[in-house]
Amino acid sequence: MTAAKKYIEQVYKKVEDRGPHQTEFLQAVRELFDTLEPALEKNPQYIKWNILERLVEPERIITFRIPWMDDKGEVQVNKGFRVQFNSAIGPYKGGLRFHPTVNESILKFLGFEQIFKNSLTGLPIGGGKGGSDFDPKGKTDAEVMRFCQSFMTELQKHIGPTIDVPAGDIGVGGREIGYLYGQYKRLNGAEAGVLTGKPVVMNGSLARTEATGYGLVYYTQEMLKANGKAFKDQKVVVSGSGNVAIYAIEKVHEFGGTVVACSDSNGYIYDEAGIDVALLQDIKEVRRERLTAYAAEKETATYYAGSVWDFDLAYDIALPCATQNEIGKEQAERLVKAGVYCVSEGANMPSTLEAVHIYAENNVYYGPAKAANAGGVATSALEMAQNSAHSHWTFEEVDNKLKEIMENIFKTAEKTAEAYGMAGNYLAGANIAAFVQVADAMMYQGLV
Repeated sequence: MTAAKKYIEQVYKKVEDRGPHQTEFLQAVRELFDTLEPALEKNPQYIKWNILERLVEPERIITFRIPWMDDKGEVQVNKGFRVQFNSAIGPYKGGLRFHPTVNESILKFLGFEQIFKNSLTGLPIGGGKGGSDFDPKGKTDAEVMRFCQSFMTELQKHIGPTIDVPAGDIGVGGREIGYLYGQYKRLNGAEAGVLTGKPVVMNGSLARTEATGYGLVYYTQEMLKANGKAFKDQKVVVSGSGNVAIYAIEKVHEFGGTVVACSDSNGYIYDEAGIDVALLQDIKEVRRERLTAYAAEKETATYYAGSVWDFDLAYDIALPCATQNEIGKEQAERLVKAGVYCVSEGANMPSTLEAVHIYAENNVYYGPAKAANAGGVATSALEMAQNSAHSHWTFEEVDNKLKEIMENIFKTAEKTAEAYGMAGNYLAGANIAAFVQVADAMMYQGLV
């Protein structure tokens, strides 16, 4: 065992001992660590300065209670978090998630991934994540507003345009960001750059809504191009039917591919004619109905209960855009059997470690989430730049910058993999490129 490998395993054992039940976080750490041995061998100073152990411990975790009153006049209490993970290359940047499953492990995994995702964008932003176990589903606008105001009353003590800039995530869209910013402004005065993902009328950025989905397709198209392929005439399956999935579907169709299936939490639709984006948007964003409504209105569509990754269908490209660990070993094997040669991740860590191994064993082109879905945070950073300059860019200007960033992320991963003797391993390339930048910044700043 090399000195680098020994060091990696020693640090991982410490992480495991400190939080044995934080399964999501341990998975994210394991995925990164499994690719870093060549980087540590080439740069032994990282071991000397114990970069890995410093990296896996958040700079701080803020936990707080959120009391709020529902429409019946009853007092409810939720738990709030902000994980400020690493600020070596810039202020903490990462979304807020409102969902019943939110806990410290999930936010640590998301914040840890965010460090490297943000590093890959080439923009000066560090990694963080936050949220609450509050569920906005089924709540009235007034209840969501009161919750957001209570949440921000505490969070505002710990954030700022040069300290920590939150954004949206699952359960936190334009409505929630608006309420959060309104409360921040009430307590601190107007400072547009303290939150991103704001509605355009509140100094938000055009193309932010589309950014993660578009960015995923820009990245994937570049990966396909590097291997002599393209989206044109390919059959694609997308999981999810929310913001990321909808705009990924739209862009795949623009590039000449056909998305034949997408899903929600209950099941999925197969539409051999290609998913009708306008109908999907109407059902999910306007009417807020289930995908059964799509199948009822579209003759070419069929609805199935269960996971879209369990469907035996011949297709070429998989874009998981729903949630973490939606593709396990069996699903990955089924994808390979169906003829899938490319998996690119629009969700955060949607593939288990076993699934990633299946991709590698079968030479599937793999775009890891920290690279492929970086479009959202990249455009959030562009929103920060616009707010700082008191300017407003056109949709085309933002979209062009987004496309350039995503193409550069792929090229960086590709060149890094080649430089470390792992040509075609885009996971290792992305991990090492992102890690080296953060590690160097940490070393320059000393023991902080």
